[in-house]
Formats: sequence, structure tokens, C-alpha cells
Amino acid sequence: MSTGLIIALIVIAAVVIIAAVMTLRARGPRRGPSLKRRFGPEYDRAVARHDGDTKAAERELTERVQRHGDLRERSLEPAQREQYEARWTAAQERFVDSPREAVAEADRLLAEVAGVRGFPDGGQYEEQLAALSVHHAHHVDGYRRVHRAAHLRAEDARDGGQGTEDMREAFVAARALFEELVKPARHDGDGHTGGRHDGGRERAALNGGRKAPGRGGHMPWAMNRRQAKES
Repeated sequence: MSTGLIIALIVIAAVVIIAAVMTLRARGPRRGPSLKRRFGPEYDRAVARHDGDTKAAERELTERVQRHGDLRERSLEPAQREQYEARWTAAQERFVDSPREAVAEADRLLAEVAGVRGFPDGGQYEEQLAALSVHHAHHVDGYRRVHRAAHLRAEDARDGGQGTEDMREAFVAARALFEELVKPARHDGDGHTGGRHDGGRERAALNGGRKAPGRGGHMPWAMNRRQAKES
């Protein structure tokens, strides 16, 4: 075998090895950052659930995308949107006197709206949650929290004030997903900002109807723990 042929074979082998390494690098690192960007806090939650095993977490998240990534959300009719917003506001106002009933209604409402938008039926909670996490990853944990609060038996709840505070925080967190689900699609063009009507009245509702002096005259949504225990 001539020296020239040997050199040619070595060069070809080197090119093949370099190409393989570059391909592996392109495939390997890209999936992790891509999934992390897409899922945000859900990525970290999946890693924690798998005891720090990022590969297992990424396999789970990839499977979610494969199952639900092609889902196309259906738009709500304006009348539907107004009805859902009215029900949410009523649940917020009910929270002052009946927090457990209010979070149960919020849980039912999120399941119903998600189903109408084209996500799996609310009777398949885990599958619905997985689909929502693919399309609304940064807000889906509010649904998880309010669902947990709604299904927590009264005797399992913590002592009075703290239990109410947990439910209030879950309710507030769930609103972000609700707003995402009821807001109009860009092509609707009706100028309505879903879930944001009469904001001062709604913020006051979760604070026991109390108002505080200052800008706008309303207390912020997040009342402090001392106020929650006193209410």
C-alpha cells in the first residue's frame, strides 16, 4: 500500500470522526437547553421529581411534547369568555367566607376552560396538566396548587390561619393560568383583555373586601400572613 493511499485513508477517517463528534455535540447539549427554555420552572420541577436525574426528566418532558405539542387551542366566544370571568370573580368574592368552596370552584373552572380550549378533558387531570405544561409552562403550577388545595381534606389541612393562607396563595397563583386561557387569541381583535376587568374589585375580594389608602385605593393581591391569620 502506497504512502499516499495511507495518508488519504487517515484523512478520511479523521474527517469521519470529526463529523461524528460534531453531530453528537449538536444533538446532545441542544435538547437540554431547548427543553429548559420551553418549560421554564416545569423543567426544574421535573428534574427535582427525578431526584436530579436530568436525562430522565428530559425524557419525560420530551414525551409530553410528542403527545401534546401539536395541540391547537380553540378560541373562546366573547360570551363564553365573559361567563368564565364572571364565575372567577364570584369565586374570588366567595373566598372571604368560604375559602375551601372558592378553591374548589377555581379548580373546576380551570378544568372546564382548558377542556373547552381543546386540552384533554378535566376528568383526566394528569393528562390535562401535562398538555397545559407544554403550552403554558410558566403558569401551569397555579393549577396544580389549586387542584391540590381543592382536594385536601379539611382534617389534613394545617391549623386554621395557615391553611387559609395556603389556599389563598394557591388561588392567586391559579389566576395566571386562568387569564392565559380566557384571553382572546390575537386574531380575535375584539380589544378585550381577558380576565382583567374590574381589577381593583377583584383584588380587594381576596383581601376580605378591605381597601387601603394609597395608589388606586386598593390593597395589593398578596396580603401578608398576619392579615391572613386575622381574617
